[in-house]
Amino acid sequence: MKNRDERCDIKLKTEIIGNSDVIIKLLKDITKIARAEAPVLISGESGTGKELIAKAIHENNPRRANHPFVVLNCGAIPSELLESELFGHVKGAFTGAEKCAIGRIAAADGGTLFLDEIADLPMSQQGKLLRFLQEGSIDPVGASKVKKVNVRVIAASHVKLETAVSNNEFREDLFFRLNVLNLHSPRLAERQGDIETLAYHYLNAFLSTTVTPARNFSNDALIALSCHSWPGNVRELMNRIQKALVMCEGKLLEPDDLGLCIPDRYANAEVIDLESARQAAEKKALKSALEHAGNNISQAARALSVSRMTLYRLLDKHKLRI
Repeated sequence: MKNRDERCDIKLKTEIIGNSDVIIKLLKDITKIARAEAPVLISGESGTGKELIAKAIHENNPRRANHPFVVLNCGAIPSELLESELFGHVKGAFTGAEKCAIGRIAAADGGTLFLDEIADLPMSQQGKLLRFLQEGSIDPVGASKVKKVNVRVIAASHVKLETAVSNNEFREDLFFRLNVLNLHSPRLAERQGDIETLAYHYLNAFLSTTVTPARNFSNDALIALSCHSWPGNVRELMNRIQKALVMCEGKLLEPDDLGLCIPDRYANAEVIDLESARQAAEKKALKSALEHAGNNISQAARALSVSRMTLYRLLDKHKLRI
């Protein structure tokens, strides 16, 4: 299988699972970006694994991999506590500050700071973060002098920061400072062929900690998994499998256990072959993309989120001619 061979050629320490074209491209991009020191901005929907991407960048940077990887979700900390959480504070800086705290930036010194949901960072803190990125120093709350730190910053957002900038909800200068290098975390629905691989990965992981009679997916369950649109992405897949293992009553997980159903086009089939169903769906998607693109290869490839070479390979595979 071509994708599997390509993945074997990528020397990367990562927890990212998958062999789809978009994941192979992502891994190749991570390999390049990991060697750099510039800030990184990761875009993508919630539940697509942006933290795993950030962790892979950190773990494959030879200068930082043995230093801390510190995570802060900017939307999970009350705004009045965020400055202290980021930059630290000295004893007595405010009511309740009974001892010094170094903050997340200082805790990541030598390593990497991952700022998740950066769009939720209040305007009042964006200027201070920008100054840190420019000067490489922090000013803890209540401190009389600044402290130099050596930290690589990786930020992520499910909100398009360009839109937030145009709505005056995010500083343009901070956006450009963060968006030196950028990656996109693909939706699960874009990751053709990875859904079953991920499903079995999480099934095996949860079987070791869950009391359940189930040991596998039924054929119908695999079809339902493959056909679902996955608005919650990988996080939704994990949750559905974990819940199904707790609630199921048989040795095979069925679509009902997963809270899914088989599309009508498969419902009355006497024999449902999973691979045949996938191939039929793939061929239909190719025909539709080409039709909407007026047989323009570049436009069709963009619509399908694949490269031109991959599209040519798929056309040859399904014996489709333009």
